[in-house]
Amino acid sequence: MLFRNSLHASSVRRRQGKILSTVIAVVAVVVVGTAVIVSLGGAEPAESSIDASQIHTVARGDFQIVIPVSGELTTERQVEIRNLLETRAVITEIVGEGTFVHEGDVVLRIADDELINQIKDSEDKVQTAESSVIAAEQSLAIRNSTMASDLEKADLEIEIAQLAMQAWEEGGVVTARQKLDLEIQTATINRDRLVKRAEDGRKLVEKGFLALDEYERDRIAMIESEARVKEAELAKQVYEDYTIKMELATNKSAVEQSRAEKGRVRQRHEAEIVKIEADVESVRFKRESARERLQDLKDQLEACIIAAPSDGLVVYASSLSSGERRGRDNEPPPQVGTELRQNELVMILPDTSRMIASLKVGEALSGRVREGQPAVIYSDSLPGTAIPASVLKVSVLAESGGWRDPNRRDYTVRVLLDADPSLGLKPSMRCRGEIVLGKVEDAISVPIQSVFRKGPIAFVYVPDERGFAQRAVKIGRSSEMEVEVLEGLEPGENVLLRRPTPGEISVEIEAPVSTGNPWSGGGKPSGAASGKPGTGSTGKPSGAPAKKTGRPSGRPG
Repeated sequence: MLFRNSLHASSVRRRQGKILSTVIAVVAVVVVGTAVIVSLGGAEPAESSIDASQIHTVARGDFQIVIPVSGELTTERQVEIRNLLETRAVITEIVGEGTFVHEGDVVLRIADDELINQIKDSEDKVQTAESSVIAAEQSLAIRNSTMASDLEKADLEIEIAQLAMQAWEEGGVVTARQKLDLEIQTATINRDRLVKRAEDGRKLVEKGFLALDEYERDRIAMIESEARVKEAELAKQVYEDYTIKMELATNKSAVEQSRAEKGRVRQRHEAEIVKIEADVESVRFKRESARERLQDLKDQLEACIIAAPSDGLVVYASSLSSGERRGRDNEPPPQVGTELRQNELVMILPDTSRMIASLKVGEALSGRVREGQPAVIYSDSLPGTAIPASVLKVSVLAESGGWRDPNRRDYTVRVLLDADPSLGLKPSMRCRGEIVLGKVEDAISVPIQSVFRKGPIAFVYVPDERGFAQRAVKIGRSSEMEVEVLEGLEPGENVLLRRPTPGEISVEIEAPVSTGNPWSGGGKPSGAASGKPGTGSTGKPSGAPAKKTGRPSGRPG
């Protein structure tokens, strides 16, 4: 508000200054006209007349250093409404373009019949996948239970084999050895008995008390008993050397085989379990995929009804420029029955409560623009309404002028408008304005079009009794409209706002030799709108050489 009041006060002062300048200019014109008539002795009328609007009276005051800019309005924030459906999308309801909607208002409806059918099919697939998962998990549980039972049996076989080994070591070997020793002892005693009997029988045969046949039978029994002793001793030797080792190996093998069988049982079942687990993971993945697909379809069903996520003005994508839309040119506006492409931009909802002006600034002046600098914007729809604003952002890179002007380089400056919503500003409205770079206070200034150059010398045309004389001036800071005069003019003097005809020039200054490309005047001097002093001023306006043309005002030279 303070900025707007300042602008209004500045505008009032400028209007008052212009009125005063006009009055003084009229008086000056009368004086100049009278002088011309007197000098000519009233011989003939002047060939050219001076309009009062072409004369400016020099005054001391303030002026702002501004950059005139133009561009178009946009918004700081906007929401895109796109078609999120992966299937065929046909509009059944759409809000009218230009409608201001509030958050939650339905702006677009899309036909959902096909999606509803797809959701039913997807629900059937989810149920089938659920059944497959249950069957696979039960099969896995059965296989795990079977493996546990078979492993318990294998453990029992191992335990039996180990017990058999222990029984053989602690009982079987001892019993066998005792039995063999008993057989040896029995055979030995029997042999000794039969040997003694045979010896006694031989004595009895010699004495005639025993028949020879009976004696021979005793001898045969003795020989057989000796053979039995040897047989028993050999049996024990074979047992100790071979049989016991064979039985030990057999029992050890039984233990090892039972352990190996347990390992084979485990491997066999684990291989089956791995296969079943893979089947379980597969059906679970299919179930999750079916669930995700079902959820996607439900989400898309919800996307058939699109509500405004925030307040905003409805703008169809077909109304945007091709660069903003990134779609096909000359597309008709969306309506009921229009078929949309996937992810197609349908409309945008600009937030018109915070309007932005997107302005173009030349590369030479872009370095002077800073965030936060004040600005004034005029919309083409409201050309008489000054809208205060401030610089929000300056683009990092410049944009080319295109094929029309390839050498032109402009930067985009975004300024935030302090606009009343009742103004009805909308995006894409053309606008113009000024960015305030600074302010020159208490300075003598003249309009920019009144300053001319000859090489490095800046000069103005001041009226005298013979016409308009060139007067060198030293210029300082300048804007696009006004330039500060440091030396050469005083308040109250008049300057011409145009280039005079050759016959109107009474005094000319001589231009020094210059190798540059001098600015001829009537426009922007060096340093204009930069706030810097012009580089072409000599700084010595009073010492500039001048020559009189000798031609009276109003006559051709």
